[in-house]
Amino acid sequence: MSSYPLPPKIEFQPNGGTRPFWSVMIPVYNCTTYLEKTLKSVLCQDPGLEGMQIEVVDDASTANDPGPVVRRVCGDRVGLVRQPRNIGGVANWNTCVERSMGEWIHILHQDDVVSPGFYGHFKSALERRDDVGAAFCRHAVIDENDRWLWTSELEMPTPGILPGFIEKISVSQRIQCPSIVVRRAIYEKLGGFRSDLSYAADWEMWIRIAAHYPIWYEPAILAAFRKHSTSWTAACVKSAETVADERRCIAIVQSLLPPAQAGTISRKARELASLRAFGFAEQAIRNHQPTTAFRQIREGLKCSYSPRVTKALLFLFYRVAKGAVRRAMR
Repeated sequence: MSSYPLPPKIEFQPNGGTRPFWSVMIPVYNCTTYLEKTLKSVLCQDPGLEGMQIEVVDDASTANDPGPVVRRVCGDRVGLVRQPRNIGGVANWNTCVERSMGEWIHILHQDDVVSPGFYGHFKSALERRDDVGAAFCRHAVIDENDRWLWTSELEMPTPGILPGFIEKISVSQRIQCPSIVVRRAIYEKLGGFRSDLSYAADWEMWIRIAAHYPIWYEPAILAAFRKHSTSWTAACVKSAETVADERRCIAIVQSLLPPAQAGTISRKARELASLRAFGFAEQAIRNHQPTTAFRQIREGLKCSYSPRVTKALLFLFYRVAKGAVRRAMR
């Protein structure tokens, strides 16, 4: 029996009356820098009230009130709800799910965007597929100025159900929140985002869904995840919560994996978590953040001591030492 607590329960949404196909739920906290772009990316493909619920859920922001931005950009079209107290990012995601009225839920963070055609592509693919639990598209990673930094890996060249996806998603996070939509009924059956995870709470959710339901894939790049210095992800990197939470996630989901492959998949996932940690550490060293680098290396070594990890760590030390010598000789 698992020693981990169960995911929080999501209450069943009665089918009385007409339900929109979409619930676009936008969690926000203390940042409105990119919120206008986020909202406009949705509104430009808004099918109307009968087809889409749009709601901003503010986690009791103490700075940068989202209300004026929402009303200026959206008028009364977009709902605005404020938590009575700050409950944290993951719990606020669950509030988004609980408040949703649509058949399909899209949690779109305050700094991310979707491209024209996002909702149309997915509705065409999903409205006659009762078997699919979630669907995601290829995504871009963008910076503060909307410049593309890189794109996610192409899972397959044509739209459709991804075969054997549980084995891929369990090894590494392949999905960013703006790119995925989930059937509300799936949250009702499997529960919400786990409160014992933070940075990796979304990764665990996608693994959980993939373990129970088919996942639809759209190869077009229709969403963008924004990378910037004030994001939640950036804060998690500084504290090394990125790696610590990934390690917890890997342990939690092992029971969901195919028994014959669970050990191999988990070892590979821990190894990749270590390698990502060393990548963060090297970037921190370049940015003159030794504390962050130390934390990332320490947490990375808690994940794996494989030959590949050991070699990567030695190579990291070599590159750092080489750089220090070059700077000393200038």
